[in-house]
Amino acid sequence: MESASQDINLNSPNKGLLSDTMTDVPVDNASSAAATAAPPSRASAYNGLTEAEEDELRAELAKVEEEIGTLRQVLAAKERHCGELKRKLGLTPLDGLKQNLSKSWHDVQVSNAYKKTQETLSQAGQKTSAALSNVGSVISRKFGDMRNSATFKSFEDRVGTIKSKVVGGRDNGTDELHSPSASGDKPSQDNAPF
Repeated sequence: MESASQDINLNSPNKGLLSDTMTDVPVDNASSAAATAAPPSRASAYNGLTEAEEDELRAELAKVEEEIGTLRQVLAAKERHCGELKRKLGLTPLDGLKQNLSKSWHDVQVSNAYKKTQETLSQAGQKTSAALSNVGSVISRKFGDMRNSATFKSFEDRVGTIKSKVVGGRDNGTDELHSPSASGDKPSQDNAPF
């Protein structure tokens, strides 16, 4: 009699798994029993299958469904084991999320689309900077032209004349315009504030 480890079916979904890892996984045979116990249908007449071919296909279907159930159970057991290992290592779902986001951001940064977009934005920034510099020099030149215009010179002369009239009294040593008591007298009632 052969041992359980030597009795491996190469077509089995459990190949390569040790028998001790499969001992704690229950197998649900309800789906396979239901498939084999189903009465023969009249579909074989429509599909052109003989009754023997139909029985063979039903048996294969039951076997595949049983393997699918086993694989689901094995996957659930592996996921539980993976969760236990992560818990023992102190890895939390938040750590995994951080790592995934970091890797995703790195992948984005090294992608060609990101590099091209970054290069395009850099060029656009340089062109915008140059355009703003040109606008500034144009505005400065326009102010210079305006200052040299006849209208501005006329305005400047008028402001200068008004200034000399207002400040002119100070330059002569008298402060008559700004101080009503320049002579030491009290202000007259005519010059009183409102």
